[in-house]
Amino acid sequence: MGAGLATIGVVGAGVGIGLVFSSLINAVSRNPHKEDRLIQLTLLGFALTEAMGLLAIMMAFLILYS
Repeated sequence: MGAGLATIGVVGAGVGIGLVFSSLINAVSRNPHKEDRLIQLTLLGFALTEAMGLLAIMMAFLILYS
C-alpha cells in the first residue's frame, strides 16, 4: 500500500511537465526574441521536474522491495 501511495509523486511530475511546456508556449508567444533563452530554462525546469518523478518511483521501489 505504501508503494502505491509513493507513486502519487509521478502524477505531480506529469502535471509539472505540462505546466513547464505550456508556460514556454505562452512566453514565446509574448516575446519571440528570447526564444533561445526560454528553451534553455524550459529544459532545466523539465529536468528538475522529471527528477522529482524519478525520485518518487525510486522511493516506491525501495518501499516495495525492502
